[in-house]
Amino acid sequence: MLYTLVVILHVFVCFLMIGAILLQSGKGAEIGASFGGSSQTVFGSRGPANFLSKLTVGVAAVFMVTSLSLAILAKERNFASTVIDLKQKSEPAPSTSPAQPTTESHPSGDAAPAGH
Repeated sequence: MLYTLVVILHVFVCFLMIGAILLQSGKGAEIGASFGGSSQTVFGSRGPANFLSKLTVGVAAVFMVTSLSLAILAKERNFASTVIDLKQKSEPAPSTSPAQPTTESHPSGDAAPAGH
């Protein structure tokens, strides 16, 4: 149950992070940067961090936490990873006790000889 919730949260955070990264403009997206005229300030050429860059940092932090928690939860889960493992876990071990021999009787009531 918890594992499924973390997976759903992780996938949602992945899409959110992809969207936040793709919506940002690159550092050299201005026309002045193409001629080498980009200014180097304390915060870079764009100024202080805007909403999208702060969102990206926050979503990346949540992504790292969910990745780590999924790794821990997957280690604790006990599941079969291959078809061979599934077959071994689902079938009970066959009993090794020998089968009891049955004696067939002839119409006369005598036991059948071993060679016939």
